[in-house]
Amino acid sequence: MTWSYSDSWRSAALAPNARVRAQPRTPLEIFVVVSQLVIAASVFFVWTQRLANIKGEFREYALPDPIRNAVGATKMAAAALLVAGIWYPALVVPSAVVMASFMLSAQYFHFRVRHPAVKYLASFALLMLSVFVAVSAYSRMG
Repeated sequence: MTWSYSDSWRSAALAPNARVRAQPRTPLEIFVVVSQLVIAASVFFVWTQRLANIKGEFREYALPDPIRNAVGATKMAAAALLVAGIWYPALVVPSAVVMASFMLSAQYFHFRVRHPAVKYLASFALLMLSVFVAVSAYSRMG
């Protein structure tokens, strides 16, 4: 692969057919990127700063610690891929679908233990953002 000095530093490290997303231009593209960052920041915050609450919720759901750890690791990985998807769009759809699946599962478990409606709001908002990001990214795939 040949490249000139004017090419970005990223293009040198990519395979010849890989594409780096250009800077967002439309308000919708900007909103999609902001949504990706909000989802990722929320997941990172909850799984690092509020881990004690997560442990209590998983005990309440009667789920074992290894399941909690696997869910946390997978959500953190999906959140990291959503951030990386800002520059590598092929990562966005799979990571947003994984995140939406976890948020849908969270809705189910909140319902199963009969939590008050306010407990559903955060996972519902992240579910809607994840679906929005996945659909938007999928519609831009060519």
